[in-house]
Amino acid sequence: MHIKKGDTVIVLNGKHKGKTGKVLLALPRDQKVVVEGVNMVTKNVKPSPASPQGGQEQRELALHASKVSIVDPETGKATRIRKTVVDGKKVRVAVASGKNID
Repeated sequence: MHIKKGDTVIVLNGKHKGKTGKVLLALPRDQKVVVEGVNMVTKNVKPSPASPQGGQEQRELALHASKVSIVDPETGKATRIRKTVVDGKKVRVAVASGKNID
């Protein structure tokens, strides 16, 4: 998968199009990512020892990885990435600017 935990991404389509955020969780098996502040839902929570109050809380739901793109570190716009070998290591490089992402 081209997106990892900690990357800054932008949503390309859907009701959250144009929003940016940091990847909190990457799920490569399902090809999904959880992005901070995007795709928020209200969840009802029962009282438990962890949260004795219960009530409602806001959570992020997963998005398909094809709906997000990495933000170019130089321009701040969405870019594709290319994997190249530098000094014997594979690194991710932004196609638009040529800057390293890793």
